[in-house]
Amino acid sequence: MSVGQFFALVWGVLNSPAGITAVAGFILWLLNKVYAAKPAWRAYEGTIIAAVKFAEKEIPDDSPNKSLARLDAALKYVLQIYEQATGKGATPEVEAGLKEGIQIKHAELESAGTL
Repeated sequence: MSVGQFFALVWGVLNSPAGITAVAGFILWLLNKVYAAKPAWRAYEGTIIAAVKFAEKEIPDDSPNKSLARLDAALKYVLQIYEQATGKGATPEVEAGLKEGIQIKHAELESAGTL
């Protein structure tokens, strides 16, 4: 069997009703896996919002590197709450996820005009 014949056979199977159903089922299964996976920071969304608002008030607008200082202050606050809630420190992966959550929530709050 040549490569061309193999691809013709695969194409024929995929274009059959059973092949289309199998591909659609696989795509739906894959989408469910992607959408069901929620980021770890969602559990701390309220804490993140409080940390972002705290950092906005705590770090003045005229300070150097205010964005970085605010992110750092908010991250320290969230990590402290995380450690109190779990009883252990955050791993680098969790810390990166929380940092991403802080940035996302800050952007959402800023665009909504609630900061």
